[in-house]
Amino acid sequence: MKILITGGTGFIGRHFMARYSDYEYTVVSRDPARAQRRLGARHRYVSSLQQLAPDAAFDAVINLAGEPIVGRRWSDAQKQRLNHSRWHMTQALVEWISQADTKPAVMLSGSAIGVYGVSQTAVFDESCEAIAADFSTQLCERWEREATFAVASTRVVLLRTGIVLGADGGALAQMLLPFKLGLGGPVGSGQQWMSWIHMQDYLAALHHLMVSPACVGAYNLTAPEPVNNERFVKALADALHRPCFMRVPAFAMQLMLGEASTLLLDGQRVIPKRLQDAGFKFNFPHIEDAMLDVLK
Repeated sequence: MKILITGGTGFIGRHFMARYSDYEYTVVSRDPARAQRRLGARHRYVSSLQQLAPDAAFDAVINLAGEPIVGRRWSDAQKQRLNHSRWHMTQALVEWISQADTKPAVMLSGSAIGVYGVSQTAVFDESCEAIAADFSTQLCERWEREATFAVASTRVVLLRTGIVLGADGGALAQMLLPFKLGLGGPVGSGQQWMSWIHMQDYLAALHHLMVSPACVGAYNLTAPEPVNNERFVKALADALHRPCFMRVPAFAMQLMLGEASTLLLDGQRVIPKRLQDAGFKFNFPHIEDAMLDVLK
């Protein structure tokens, strides 16, 4: 199988390419030399879609490009970078697909559960509408809308991604140091929902959606058992054999991250209804087992 991938050097992209290493990848990267150093010489690297010949043919397009959203304040300049890195690449891919001599069978395009807005009481599956109009929701709605313009040319799958658990990247990697030092604990009230997924389940789900012709539209890539922040950090601390009592006040996160603190202080209770209806089986449905496996 021939795959065109953006975001190949990112947390999810590099793990997907390593797990499904038998496929033939063409990686779109702003810095092809750096990407090759990270991913190896066996793949093809291009700095723009214009480098692809008109008759270039791919079985699938995986669009994972995007500036990391966690860990930095959302200044106006940062919001612009977050938007542009997602919207512009998605637009470019849709345009390339529309002009390609041979259309890919599927385009899998990144999104996030932020599309739903935040709530302590609602349970979100893919049939739910957004309940807020905050920055994350607006970013994801436009991101998805740009991808759906490809439906005239190919099957489109929208990857509404939760917190992906892996020790070498993403949100969990940023949390590890204080917990390893015994200084971890709940954030804010600790009651905010966290919808998460083990990296291995995420990769398997992405592959399942790629090779299943009946899978079309939005899918929540989260484990079937979301948990509140208190249970999440307790599972993390237990996996590291460390205490879990240093509660981080909400105001401290707000002072440090500003508007971006909503990612840590608010949440969504999201369930992967369509993914399970499509026959996908999770290896790690429970947070305690997932944490133990990730941090073993």
